[in-house]
Amino acid sequence: MRKAFFILLTLIAAMSVCVSSCISDSVSTSSSDILTFSRDTVNFDTVFTDLGTPTARLVVANRAKKGIVISSIRLKNPESNFSINVDGMSGKSFHDVEIWREDSIFMFIECFIPETAGNEPYRVEDEIEFITNGVTQTVTLEAYGQNVTRLRATRITGDTHLSADRPYVVFDSLVVDKGAVLRIDPDVRLLFHDGAEMIVHGRIEACGEPGKLIQMRGDRLDNVLPNVSYDILAGQWKGLRISRESFGNKLEYVDMRSTVSGLSLDSCGDLSQRKLELRNSWLHNSQTNVLNAKYCDIAAYGVCFSESPEAVVSLTGGTGEFVQCTIANNYLFSAITQPLLCLYHAVPPKEDEPADDNSNPLMKFSLENSIIYGIGKDINIGDLTGSDVFFRNVSMKSVGEDDDNFIDCLWECDPLFLTDRPKYYFNYHVAADSPVIGRGDAQFLSPAVMTDIDGVDRLATAVEGNPVLGAYAKPEQPEQKEE
Repeated sequence: MRKAFFILLTLIAAMSVCVSSCISDSVSTSSSDILTFSRDTVNFDTVFTDLGTPTARLVVANRAKKGIVISSIRLKNPESNFSINVDGMSGKSFHDVEIWREDSIFMFIECFIPETAGNEPYRVEDEIEFITNGVTQTVTLEAYGQNVTRLRATRITGDTHLSADRPYVVFDSLVVDKGAVLRIDPDVRLLFHDGAEMIVHGRIEACGEPGKLIQMRGDRLDNVLPNVSYDILAGQWKGLRISRESFGNKLEYVDMRSTVSGLSLDSCGDLSQRKLELRNSWLHNSQTNVLNAKYCDIAAYGVCFSESPEAVVSLTGGTGEFVQCTIANNYLFSAITQPLLCLYHAVPPKEDEPADDNSNPLMKFSLENSIIYGIGKDINIGDLTGSDVFFRNVSMKSVGEDDDNFIDCLWECDPLFLTDRPKYYFNYHVAADSPVIGRGDAQFLSPAVMTDIDGVDRLATAVEGNPVLGAYAKPEQPEQKEE
């Protein structure tokens, strides 16, 4: 019995030595076995003060053939604006974090920056320090704090002026009451939170300048993919609506994007006064229409309209003068369900059709020196006979021929935009060898369209006095993109 007991103890001791040896052998203490990181810098770009950032992810990997133990993970600045989460645990510092061989853990980083008195963005930074097997490694953290003016359910009841000192973040709504005028300076940034909208009952005069466009966009400034901004996502805010009683509005050098319903002009039935003049602007990326106007007077000079699953521009009745415009579509996130340009209450009924009981007059509309091109059909009406709708010097994707309503148009024409949809690159300048160069008619170059959104004189790029079609005057060489 004693002999058997001795043998058992010997076996237990041997097993203990074996297990201890196995555990010891499974964890590396070599200084050459260190960590690999998914990135060496975590950059939050611009962070609004007093608001937390989206969460950034950092993958910490062990490429060694044995497990390793990270003896210390910590933020170097004890008063850091950053916070970290290691494998589900939040804190400022962590000890003895194990990673199995050829495995990894996730870290999550956030940043909160308090408000200051300044207007310009300012940089905050820190480092995450990792100590493994006596070796110190760091990952840099950086963000730019931006103080903003917050507008929460704001009503403009008298004449108001927005300067470009700080960006404005709009929560819920920004409403311009009847009788009030909202004037917006060049370079102003209006950033709308999810679900926010702007409604004008009075009047808006948003007048930017070349190089100082007025921005109307969502308030997400981070990336949805590496090097791809959230700007590619429509539906980040509701949009801008100009109500029935509002007239005399101006949007010049405005970049409005990433909306649910774009720019909407309510029906007014009053064509004696202009409801809206658009000039040298880019309206793009909407979940419905980029522009929807009903029974009103609207003018668009040098405007680019692009990206939506429904009609990019939808006009019902009223009067419209569109000159040197680009109407394009490369929408990303759903099927295209309508032509790029839809015109309603535009054509008189034919003899075999029932009479139209709509008391509003038929549309009067002209599109000149312009481009229509993109995914989907050009327009919803092929035969404009008898209408007061005219296309003059317009580049069309579709097959067709000139008649009394289509005059000096280019048919089956690819304008060679610089846009590269698979790479999320949207640029509606045309290439240097585009067929639309020199195909405009100089008689349509009124002072309102003599320069484009970039500040380029259209006559300076004209060929024998004939301007380039579309919103942008200067052809460009395609960028050399890395594959």
